[in-house]
Amino acid sequence: MDRRHFLSSLARGAALAGLGGCSAPALSAQEPKTPRAAGPLTISRVRAILTAPAKIRLVVVKVETSEPGLYGLGCATFTQRARVVETAVNQYLDPFLRGKDPDNIEDLWQAMYQSSYWRNGPCLMNAISGVDMALWDIKGKRAGMPVYQLLGGKSRVAAPVYRHASGTTIEEVTQKVKAFVDEGYKHVRIQVAVPGQAAYGSRTGEPPAPLDGEGHFEGRTFEPAAYCRIVPKLFEHVRQELGDDVELLHDMHERPHPIQSIALLKEVEKYHPFFMEDPFTPEDVGYFKISRPQTATPIAMGELFNNPNEWVDLVSNRLIDFIRCHISQIGGLSPARKVAALCEFFRVRSAWHGPGDVSPVGHAANLHLDLAIWNFGIQEATIFNETAREVFPGTPEVKNGMMWANEKPGLGIDLNEGLAAKFPVSDEPPFDLDWGRLRGKDGTIRRP
Repeated sequence: MDRRHFLSSLARGAALAGLGGCSAPALSAQEPKTPRAAGPLTISRVRAILTAPAKIRLVVVKVETSEPGLYGLGCATFTQRARVVETAVNQYLDPFLRGKDPDNIEDLWQAMYQSSYWRNGPCLMNAISGVDMALWDIKGKRAGMPVYQLLGGKSRVAAPVYRHASGTTIEEVTQKVKAFVDEGYKHVRIQVAVPGQAAYGSRTGEPPAPLDGEGHFEGRTFEPAAYCRIVPKLFEHVRQELGDDVELLHDMHERPHPIQSIALLKEVEKYHPFFMEDPFTPEDVGYFKISRPQTATPIAMGELFNNPNEWVDLVSNRLIDFIRCHISQIGGLSPARKVAALCEFFRVRSAWHGPGDVSPVGHAANLHLDLAIWNFGIQEATIFNETAREVFPGTPEVKNGMMWANEKPGLGIDLNEGLAAKFPVSDEPPFDLDWGRLRGKDGTIRRP
């Protein structure tokens, strides 16, 4: 047998062996060839979409893929620097990610994190978050499962939430707490105005007070002593009127001096707050070691955190009780689930940041993580207006004091781009200029 016949015979034998001994008809030269299999799934485009259906600047990232109609959405909302995040996504992450495999979420996160060399800045981390959440959204859609299933399934049926009760007087705040309790809420944050000052969280819809000072030093006045005197009175009155069944929260927003914060934590302990939020700035976290031995008032911390070095010691040394990160500020779902896992070992519960400048997409991501982790604590809720819900169909619903997920694959939320474009982000001014204008009576800048 010559070499050509030998090779032909060998090939036929291999074919028969591969088919379990069954012969297959030969293809004629005229028969069409089997279409070539589609290539692997890749990222085809990444872009930021800015919209303000509730007059708050929101940044959403859309990751498109090579499969027609398959895309994911993520939240990258850094409302104070929305245009910077938009640039980071469109000009830097888009060309970096095109052609890559969207299935490799962890690898892509690490690559994006390293891509700018300097790390942990809020603009970079929000841009990464938008992509990261979108990749989880795509993963869920491909699996045909809600994202919480990919994170291990449900640990609870829904996520209890808290609402904000604020007012110009203690009596007004108390009435709002009663109204929330009547609606089924078990947790309410209480904030009251301080006469003549720009106290945090006590806006009531009236125009802001005129700026104090002149020229370079004009701003809104805040002196912490008066604030520290009124907060215990607020807790006392609400407890007297409503008893102990409602859980009360309060945001200190880092404004008092650290030693004043410690005194306030001790004074409100007898009113059993669910937690006091942000008693110290990230720059002053060393004071937690001083405050912890002095009071059992539960502490929530982390709204401004970006760098793991800001929270690892606080958690591992059991100096806080609730982790309060803004999930897009730390880079999305991938790092947030790691934070939650760390916290579980030290009995620190979650209380992810959830105001109106977290987009509905971000709230959906918060909710999926809330449902999956064991050490969930509470979720801050925003009730989006009907316009926002039309722009973001599938926005999670809040009822009976809890936030509920739908069962759609992925994050369960979409974006109507045509409608979103009708609510453009305003650049006049580019952000809320009151940030950076909080001053003491002598003109000294206050935080935050």
